Amino acid sequence: MRIGVPREIFPGEKRVATVPDVVTKLVKLGFAVTVERGAGELADLSDEAYVEAGATVAPSPAELWSGSDIVFKVRAPTADEVALMHEGQTLIGFLWPAQNPDLMQQLAAKKVTALSIDALPRTLSRAQKMDALTSMAGVSGYRAVVEAANAFGRFFNGQITAAGKVPPAKVFIAGAGVAGLAAIGAAASLGAIVRANDTRAEVADQVVSLGGEFVKVDYEEEGSGGGGYAKVMSEGFQAAQREMYAQQAREVDIIITTALIPGKPAPKLITAEMVKSMKPGSVIVDMAAEQGGNCELTEPGKAVVKHGVTIVGYTDLASRMARQSSTLYGTNLFRLTEELCKTKDGVINVNMADDAIRGLTVIKDGEITWPAPPLVVAPKPAPKPAAAVAEKKSGHGHGSSGPMPLKTLGLVFGLGALAFWAIGAYAPAAFLGHFTVFVLACFIGYMVVWNVTPALHTPLMSVTNAISSIIVIGALVQILPPEVGTNGRPDQLIQWLAFAGIVLTAVNMFGGFAVTRRMLDMFRK
Repeated sequence: MRIGVPREIFPGEKRVATVPDVVTKLVKLGFAVTVERGAGELADLSDEAYVEAGATVAPSPAELWSGSDIVFKVRAPTADEVALMHEGQTLIGFLWPAQNPDLMQQLAAKKVTALSIDALPRTLSRAQKMDALTSMAGVSGYRAVVEAANAFGRFFNGQITAAGKVPPAKVFIAGAGVAGLAAIGAAASLGAIVRANDTRAEVADQVVSLGGEFVKVDYEEEGSGGGGYAKVMSEGFQAAQREMYAQQAREVDIIITTALIPGKPAPKLITAEMVKSMKPGSVIVDMAAEQGGNCELTEPGKAVVKHGVTIVGYTDLASRMARQSSTLYGTNLFRLTEELCKTKDGVINVNMADDAIRGLTVIKDGEITWPAPPLVVAPKPAPKPAAAVAEKKSGHGHGSSGPMPLKTLGLVFGLGALAFWAIGAYAPAAFLGHFTVFVLACFIGYMVVWNVTPALHTPLMSVTNAISSIIVIGALVQILPPEVGTNGRPDQLIQWLAFAGIVLTAVNMFGGFAVTRRMLDMFRK
């Protein structure tokens, strides 16, 4: 099958649906690739580069559309482009079926198959490699910081110069999705003080990990929606959120807004009054401008100055980094093509039994299949019946096991009594004193360890090793010169053994205390 890549004709669009590096991979999958003349020109990709990668160049849109079995696009096709399509063709790109019902009808009338890359079920982990929305959002978030820095009249990072101290810029980012997190990372890397907020409390750790400070709304409400998006919040939450935004607007130099809810106009987060309260020279970058904007004063597609504040409402942030965006988008489409052509024979199979492909497919052979049915989540396995758990005894760090059977208990006591009787009957009198001390020490040590919390066992064992090094005294006694009245020094074998004992005990002693100290430090905040 032949893949066609037309030149994007949407005003201001500089991206292209694939790049030469990806063309090489598509050819290896068994596809032929045709690129319209000049398709990659605005992304600094020449026709010659595509030819070297294995593609052919079509001189006109009509020739490209008529000769392609599959068409890769970035933007949704215009009515003129739909007119060039033919029955049985497959279209892949950003189609936005909820916002373009007329386009869905036009494509269905042509009896084509259409896969909308924006309809990908993003909750599927294996779909992440095809997630072009995430790729483009990351580029847009980075570019938003670049645009803010361009419009801002000062350094982002703080500096101390011969002319005085320059404070760092303060940046507030509304929304910590993919675009927001990319903006946080870019602004923090430039040295700015970054604050961020999101209705989803679980992203707070991600904000902090990128060098930002999470600003919490003083209102408890869960903000996670389906598909990894935020949901529409209650009036109470929104009132508390506006109050927080008003405070941030008075304090910060730059605001970047990223809040979008699929299929709905962008929520208004920054009011005209908040803009008036900002310091002169401040900047607002409204990444939701294409859907109406998060700021009341945003003019989509323009950068305007209102009340001394520059409001950037560009709708083509990803396109302003055309080559990078095209590379990422082309890779996403290649990963999708791999899923469609698992046989690697250059023929795609739109398998509606595949959850990811089913979600993407908005039209199948002229029949509108959007919206896709909700994903069926596999039921969790039933929990195994819990075994009977013995009751815990209070005061024990280990918990307790069940009582020992009477027969086993009697056997253990009998063997123990027999062993003690044998030792008492045949052991020398001097040995019995030492043995008695040994038995008492074992009993007391066991009871002490048994009542220690399990979390402290490692430091306990370490310090026990250090304390047990008391045996060094016995080794020292063997090496010291004999006292008056003794039977003489021990032989050399015993002396060497005593010396080895001293060396090993010294390691055990100092190492035990060192390990104990390190282990106990882990329990301190």
